[in-house]
Amino acid sequence: METYQKMNNIPVLHVSAESLAETYEAALVQLYNQGTRFKTQYDKPGDPMSLDCTMNATILNPEIDPMIHQAFPGGIDELKEYVLELKGFKDHWVKNMNDPKDTRWEYTYHGRLQRYGSWKELVNDNGSQERKDVGFQVDQVEHVIQKLVDQPFTRQAQMITWMPNHDLQVYDPPCLQSLWYRIMEDENGLQWLNCNIRFRSNDAWGASFMNMFGFIQFNREVIADEISRRNGKEVRLGRMNWQADSYHIYGRDIQQAKEMLFDRLDFMTLEDRTFNFQDDFIREMYDNAEQTALMKIKKYDQEHASL
Repeated sequence: METYQKMNNIPVLHVSAESLAETYEAALVQLYNQGTRFKTQYDKPGDPMSLDCTMNATILNPEIDPMIHQAFPGGIDELKEYVLELKGFKDHWVKNMNDPKDTRWEYTYHGRLQRYGSWKELVNDNGSQERKDVGFQVDQVEHVIQKLVDQPFTRQAQMITWMPNHDLQVYDPPCLQSLWYRIMEDENGLQWLNCNIRFRSNDAWGASFMNMFGFIQFNREVIADEISRRNGKEVRLGRMNWQADSYHIYGRDIQQAKEMLFDRLDFMTLEDRTFNFQDDFIREMYDNAEQTALMKIKKYDQEHASL
């Protein structure tokens, strides 16, 4: 039964588990049982208040099974599409800052990480404002990879997304704020890539599983594999620590979360609530979804070719 807290302080909750699916479930259960109630700027008339907390969730072994939790509002194909997005396949969907009629995305995470830059507003003679690119870009992904190759124990391998000269003014600024990496090497010479990821706001029911899964794959395919290629050592994923300043379930989603997860905990086993990512049929679905995602991106490009 939901027993949310009524107090003056936002609860700070902590969970830790071996796999992604177990950690995701534990975080949702903690939020459901110990979260507090909050209004949001996205509520519609009649919406219940959201459940909210600050969450610190640690996935100890990000690549082990069970990895896929059945209680997330999405499908395997959407997981694949999101991984492609984090690898830059939708970076060109970001709008032209100098075109006020352009209504495409404000950002992509990959774009902010690999081409972090800035723009400024200029006031014209007629009093109108123009946004102009100031002309610098930083490939944070490259810098992080090379720092970890050169000095695995560095504390400076960090990437950020927040651009205050832009994000303080937009309706939907980036939820992801930073990624921080450090490598530990064991007695066998294996390197373990540890990662801290911070979100200012994380939709626990609608987005957090996809976010977590996506960044596990990003850490593997973009960061760890490239470090290994450059230094000639095997790099495995160590623990991923996930901090969300606001980890929440929107009020309109609480009933669905109850039906799909919380009400099933007493009569379904963990095995029945999860899938193994390495199961042949799941991997086949995941791998086959790439072509569908690429076709979807191509169709969008054709429909927005004039922008």
